[in-house]
Amino acid sequence: MAAGPAGRLRRYREHRGHARPPLRELGVEVVLASVGDSTLEVDDLVTVFPEGQFRQLQRPYNQVNGVVPAHQHLVVREVRERSDIDLVHDHVEAAGLATLAALGPDDPPVLHTLHWDLHKHPELYGTFDGGGRVWVNGVSADQVSRAPEALRAHAVGHVHLATPLAEGAERRRPADKGDHVVIMGRITPGKGQDLGVRLAHQYGFDLILAGPVGPYHSPEALAEVPTSDNPDAVYFREKVAPYVDGSRVRWLGTVRAPARDDLVASARAVLAPLRWSEPGGTFVVEALSVGTPVVGLSLGCLPELIDHGRTGFLTDNEEELPDLIEAAAKLDCGECMREAATRFTPGVMAARYLELYRQVLARA
Repeated sequence: MAAGPAGRLRRYREHRGHARPPLRELGVEVVLASVGDSTLEVDDLVTVFPEGQFRQLQRPYNQVNGVVPAHQHLVVREVRERSDIDLVHDHVEAAGLATLAALGPDDPPVLHTLHWDLHKHPELYGTFDGGGRVWVNGVSADQVSRAPEALRAHAVGHVHLATPLAEGAERRRPADKGDHVVIMGRITPGKGQDLGVRLAHQYGFDLILAGPVGPYHSPEALAEVPTSDNPDAVYFREKVAPYVDGSRVRWLGTVRAPARDDLVASARAVLAPLRWSEPGGTFVVEALSVGTPVVGLSLGCLPELIDHGRTGFLTDNEEELPDLIEAAAKLDCGECMREAATRFTPGVMAARYLELYRQVLARA
């Protein structure tokens, strides 16, 4: 195997004491471009940063605008200098797509996974040309259907998101349920927390919000900057906070596993009062994996992930959500877990991506 420039390539040897990651189980050799402290089990790891840069990326643009180019520069150099790369699977929003499309016709083909709102970058997505070498996939059929025409012409399909929680979910006993309902994820207008908190007070159900407000991961962190002009902080302050009374409605900030999993598993339901077309729905696959049905507005990927009346309830009328939360208590939690174990495991995702890799290689 070819080696990259000194200091940028290391063999990943550490034994993790568990089954190999699904792609490698399927015979795919994985060279991962990530940060140096990644613990993922791969064949090789190439890196330019010793640790994650998400905190850095919260700083002003002119202070961090070299972070993503540094990573992409490494990827391009590795692709051109190595002889063992057959295909590049990219996940870097916008910049990854543009950078890899600029490579020459003799470079490996690319599959770029679209994770986000495809209307964010109209000048890129609306004019994209992969030159017969760069293809894309979505994380839901709905997401791809909403893509600009130029980008949709490069789509080879979609792959639903997965979670390790789904592995063996059908063999676990569902958790005992409490009285609370949970809204998971960033507190931002598209997630509709303002609707959720209003309904909680109006119809009398206990609601827990679990997720950050912009860069603020706890109530204490946000309290230190009470006049923050971050858009999500403004939304929280004006639309959500007036209903957060610490009793009927609580905001916990970011909750990480295993506490997050326990919180969701013990909930009556996970509520999704969406105001936008959710592209991927990580919170849905995680909720079903721990036996909690999802109740939400029928937008984006939710109709693809939720079996109405079996693993949750969907509606087009926001005022029906409280009644559906009550109805969710009668659903079989085991059905949610069996659905997750069948559809949302990393193994299922890996097998689907292997199909797309073959498509891309055949087209290129």
